[in-house]
Amino acid sequence: MSATLDQAVHAALATVIDPELRRPITELGMVDSVDVSDDGEVRLSILLTIAGCPLRETITSDSEKALSAVPGVTAVEVELKVMNQAQRDALKERLRGEGGQRGIPFNQPGSLTKVFAVASGKGGVGKSSVTVNLACALAAQGLRVGIVDADVYGFSVPALMGITQSPTRVDDMILPPVAYGVKVISIGMFVTANQPVAWRGPMLHRALEQFLTDVYFGDLDALFLDLPPGTGDIAISVAQLLPKAEILVVTTPQAAAADVAERAGAIATQTGQSVAGVIENMSYLEMPDGGRMELFGSGGGAILAERLTATVGAAVPLLGQIPLDILLREGGDAGSPIVLGRPETPAALALSEIAGRLAAKPRGLTGMKLGLQPR
Repeated sequence: MSATLDQAVHAALATVIDPELRRPITELGMVDSVDVSDDGEVRLSILLTIAGCPLRETITSDSEKALSAVPGVTAVEVELKVMNQAQRDALKERLRGEGGQRGIPFNQPGSLTKVFAVASGKGGVGKSSVTVNLACALAAQGLRVGIVDADVYGFSVPALMGITQSPTRVDDMILPPVAYGVKVISIGMFVTANQPVAWRGPMLHRALEQFLTDVYFGDLDALFLDLPPGTGDIAISVAQLLPKAEILVVTTPQAAAADVAERAGAIATQTGQSVAGVIENMSYLEMPDGGRMELFGSGGGAILAERLTATVGAAVPLLGQIPLDILLREGGDAGSPIVLGRPETPAALALSEIAGRLAAKPRGLTGMKLGLQPR
């Protein structure tokens, strides 16, 4: 009976997921020791990555809950310890591979992560709100998703996601906070209060590079980059650092906005990137009588998609039209994305449909060697 209970306890521990790394604590070498007494008392020792781990209480409660559910367990006692340097090095090697090598994992030949750079011609078109809701919609479908808030000057993703937690640093590796199943990194997590960031181009490039090399996202299905408006330093750096990234252009229906947004997509002709599609935000306002008020005109998204198709020489679809919705704004202010908080609303349905179209895009195998040899 004792051996059977011991096996059940270890099986239960394999279901405890580290909230930052999103992998079982048993795989990460975090279980230091497990002692199961004859009367069913379990004493568990867990190794935290750092002494000030912000999610220590979550790890403790999740472990207690998993073990308490095992038939025959009468009591659970969890002791928290801290990894030594050798154990941290072993953890980094488990995560990054042999030697714990740094680099941009999304550029590796074996990477299947779809990278979307969300761009706009100008500010105020709702690009960040679209990014956050698309990411959360994909995560709700069970996909592994991350966001890099690359809008260094105008960062807003942490607030839109309700994130107040700082990233955890394990030596030279940064573990991004997780909200709604989405891993997020932003310069806003490293500044005090609402301190402005006043950097020139080289600093912006280095910050983005560090986000992509030092932050451990793990194996993602999709990575979104919330770019600043326009075609400046960050857009160029993204093209250099993530040449396979596909551009998603967000615009409003207004003809003038579409003209400006065209430049954000046309940069692909200079960088060699592809344009995944156009998203028209603030398309219309649904009236109580069922009619629609087109506050910003109409047709801008379709016109932009046609122009970009001609410019880049490949089909650029209009992925969807998102209506104006006060609940979308309220959800952003509250850190609760509308696709999760009010999924039945027209705006949420439009966003979820766009996310579905992005999810349907195949994960790329171009250039990947499959290791097949003729007999």
